[in-house]
Parts: sequence; C-alpha cells; structure tokens
Amino acid sequence: METKELTWKIGGPAGYGLVSAGAVLGKAFSRGGLHIFIKNSFHSNIKGLHNWSSIRVSKDEIYSQVKPIDILVALDSETVSRHKKFLHKGSALIYDGESTKFDENELNENGVILYNVPLVKLAKEAGGPDIMRNTVAVGASVALINYDFPLLEEVLRESFAKKPEVADKNAAAAKLGYDFIKNNFEDKFEKKIQKVDGQPKRVILSGNQAVAFGAIKAGCKFISAYPMTPATGILTTIAKHEQDFNIFVKQTEDELAAILTAAGAANAGVRAMTCTSGGGFALMNEGFGMVGSMETPLVVALVQRPGPSSGLPTRTSQGDLKFAVNAAPGEVPRIVIAPGDVEDCFYKTAEAFNLAEKYQIPVIIISDKYLGMNYKNIEPFDISKIKIDRGKLLSEEEANKITDYKRYALTDDGVSPRAVPGKGPVHIISSYVVDEAGNIDETSENAIKMLDKLYKKIPYILKDLEPPRIYGPKDADVTLIGWGSTKMPILEAMKLLEKDGIKVNYAQILYITPFQTEEVTKVLKNAKKTVCIENNKTSPLAAIINENTGLDVDHKINKYDGRPFYPDEIYEKVKEIVNG
Repeated sequence: METKELTWKIGGPAGYGLVSAGAVLGKAFSRGGLHIFIKNSFHSNIKGLHNWSSIRVSKDEIYSQVKPIDILVALDSETVSRHKKFLHKGSALIYDGESTKFDENELNENGVILYNVPLVKLAKEAGGPDIMRNTVAVGASVALINYDFPLLEEVLRESFAKKPEVADKNAAAAKLGYDFIKNNFEDKFEKKIQKVDGQPKRVILSGNQAVAFGAIKAGCKFISAYPMTPATGILTTIAKHEQDFNIFVKQTEDELAAILTAAGAANAGVRAMTCTSGGGFALMNEGFGMVGSMETPLVVALVQRPGPSSGLPTRTSQGDLKFAVNAAPGEVPRIVIAPGDVEDCFYKTAEAFNLAEKYQIPVIIISDKYLGMNYKNIEPFDISKIKIDRGKLLSEEEANKITDYKRYALTDDGVSPRAVPGKGPVHIISSYVVDEAGNIDETSENAIKMLDKLYKKIPYILKDLEPPRIYGPKDADVTLIGWGSTKMPILEAMKLLEKDGIKVNYAQILYITPFQTEEVTKVLKNAKKTVCIENNKTSPLAAIINENTGLDVDHKINKYDGRPFYPDEIYEKVKEIVNG
C-alpha cells in the first residue's frame, strides 16, 4: 500500500560508497517532489570501520531522522547486528548472502522480510567493480517501493556525467538490482512511495553548505581556514565557487594562522571569515581576542564536535557554547548566533556579516556536526531578503576629506568611522589598548574609556536582533527551550506530543550573546512549564538563561553520547515530565 513516509538505511565498512548511495537515492526522491532528510554516520578513520547513511523520505515536510528502519541494506554482517533492533514487523532487509551472515530465523520470527540479492555478482555483471554493489542495492530498494526507476537512472547519469562509461555501468547495475527484485520475489513489502507531481523544485543542502552560500551571498571575498572535521565543508564549498565569485581561499598551516590571516583581510576592507571546530577554535583564542579589541569585523564559523581535546571527531555535541561566549583572555564583546536548520544557516550567516561590519565586532556562527554535515531538501533561498549593510565603512573620497582621522573615535553608539588602509588617512591598528588615534595608551583613564566604548555597542546590537522564535500555540502546557540543531528533532517531537493531546510550544534561542534578557524573561514568565533541551551534559544555555534573567528552567533534557537527539527520545522525556 502507498504510504506517506518511509526510512531507508545502508550500512557497511568505510570505503563502500555508502554516502554516495544515500546521496543518489535522496536526490531521486527529492526530484520526485518528496521531502527528505539524510543523515550520515562515520568513524574518524579513513577506511574499514562501520559507517552508515540513512534517508527519511516523506510527502510531508520533515525535520530530522527517526529510529525505525523500513528498508535496511546490509553490505556486511555487522550492519545486521548493529541495526536489527530498529527493524520492525514488515521491514525489509536487502543483503548479499555470500558475504553477509546472520541468524535468519531470528529476523523471520520478528516479521522482517529478507531479500537475498547477489549484489557483488550483479555489480560485476554490469561491468563494474565490487564497490558498485551499492548501486545494485539502490536499484533493488527502488524496486521494493515501486518508485520511479527512470528518475534514479537520470540522477545516476548526471552524477557521472563527466565519465559516460562509469555512468553506463552504474545505470546497468541499478537496473540489474531493480529487475532482480521484480523477477525473484513476491511483492510482500507493503510500504510504497510514489513521486508527487506539481511540487516546487527543491535543493539538497547541508548546514555547512548553507553557511558557505550565505557567506558568498553576503559578499564574503576572503576565507582562510585549516581543515578540521566537521567544519571543513564550509571551506571546500566556498573553494568550489571561488572563481565564480572572485573569492580568495587560503588553506593555512594551522588555525592561529587562519584567524590572523582572515583578520588581516578584514582590516584591509573585504568581508572575511574563517571556520573551525573546538580544538581549532582553542588555537584561535588569542587571535580572536585581538580581533575583538581591534574592532575588526570578522565572521567565525564554529562547527562543534564532542570534546574535550580530540574527543569524538566525527560525532556531534553542543558542548562549546560557553567556550564561544567566553573565548579569549580579558573582556571583549562578540555576537554568537546559533542557527537551528539549513535555512537558518544561510540567512543568519548573511546577517552575521552585516552585524560584524555595522558594529565592528567578531561574530561567531555556532553549529555542530549534526547540522553541519547532514542534508535536507528545501525550496531555494529568497535572495531578495539579503541586504548588504557595511556600517560606517568610509569610501576613499569620504576618508580623504578627514584631516584628523581617529580610527577609534568615541561615538554615541561605540562604533567609529572605519577607513580602509591605502584608501584614506594613515592610521594605526594595534593589539594593545590604544587611544582614539590608535596610539598605545596604558593610563587607567584610557583603559576605562576604551573598554566602555566596546561595550557601548551592546544595546544597539540588541535592537537589531530578531526576538526568540515561538513555534506552536501561545497557550501551551509545556514550553520547550533550545538552541542550534536541537530545533530539528524538537519540531518532530512536537508532532508526537500533539497527537497525545499535549499542547506544547518551542522557543528557539537564536542569539546567545548579547543575550536578549527582556525577551527570554517574557518567554519564561509566560510559560506554564519549561523544559530546556540540549545536546550536552552541563546545560550551558540553561545556565546562561539563569545568569541573565535570574530565572531557572523547570526541567532539563540532556544527551551527550556524541549522537543527536531522536524525536522519540524528546517525546518520551517530555511525557514523563507532564505526567510527573
């Protein structure tokens, strides 16, 4: 019977083309007018250990992954042993009996339908190597759900358009897998999903790609970074388009060089950024403080992974929030923005560049591996929403009219007119405490005056920030509070809670600092019961809320095993709290 939704997962050793298989099938679903969410899981080694890729596909909009698996493709025995607990009565298991061994009786007793397909043999029959078993399995999966095979073939041929021979072999391999299912098995698998006509065209993007495109649209002309999982996708995406948009891309020798190089570019008058993860941001700390004290408009994308130290390099966490808020010795203001989904990543990155230049302040875009490296299909961004605001950046003509230029002139809003070196008056930029003209001045009077200048910007920044977003009914039994990537499973959990008659809403905190004390206080005081949901152990957002409002959240839900929340985990915990 046709269904609105199903989940598909492929697992096996690293190097078996699991991510590419998921990408191809996901694109075929998206091209058929369906909504998709793709999640990839992999170890930090290059090859050998267990990896997997999953797709949730639906006729309705979806926001995250879920636990149950409808179709599992097992390219080795370990995949079965690891994921069989997520199979249910009526699930399908596609495997190659020559290489994948398991207790068939156990799965048969649990109602799992087994499809023994000679994946390797069919890959070779198509003229390809063993690795093409992944394409055979994708073709077999499309046959099981009666999906449109021509769409799959179209995507395969596009994916290998530069290698026609490889494209032919992959198309043949997929067709052999498709035909094997149709010709050798009864149609027992009940879940079918069909393409939906008349849907808007959608694009498939990760959070990292959306950050990169937001930066490009905002006019970023310089990025320097040292590759570090899970932030590298920002660097590589911009590098892919550097010639199209005249962007200078520099891979530096380390993270300290990355932030200092980007700072130099920003001081020279171009919009600049860097990107990194926890350990890399630690190396940037002194440079970040310098950027703040010099009032340099710089954007830093911090894509979190679990620490401390190297931690879990390819897993996810929200453990760096206070690190981002307090990074650098001494006291220096910054803006920390926490996008919650792919759309947020695009629009809030573009906004970050405006805020950085308008207030001459470093801005951190904080996300994590879950948001940064997983994929969702969305309608194309509304480019008309992106406006460029370069703040008090002086033109060459304006700058040269000033006879007594002071780079750090005291103003009512704490923001000084900014001239570009070489296109205006000669001036000094220093990492020391300076006077208005940029000269080092260690007097106590000047120290107070210049630090007050930095913090004078905060009230003006707050007026520019979007208030916390509220999803769901105003009069809710429970108010869920979260930041960053928890938005995605929270929105899914809300659907489950509403089915149980529990009225719930969600307050998304987009800006961590400067903190919107007045707005968040209203959220807490208007709520009947509050639950703060964070992908960490120590609940830093809850602590920051208390520091700024004097109020505590009623309950906390935390997960800190290096994996993101599943919607049902939030659903179960909130139900326990409600039924308390």
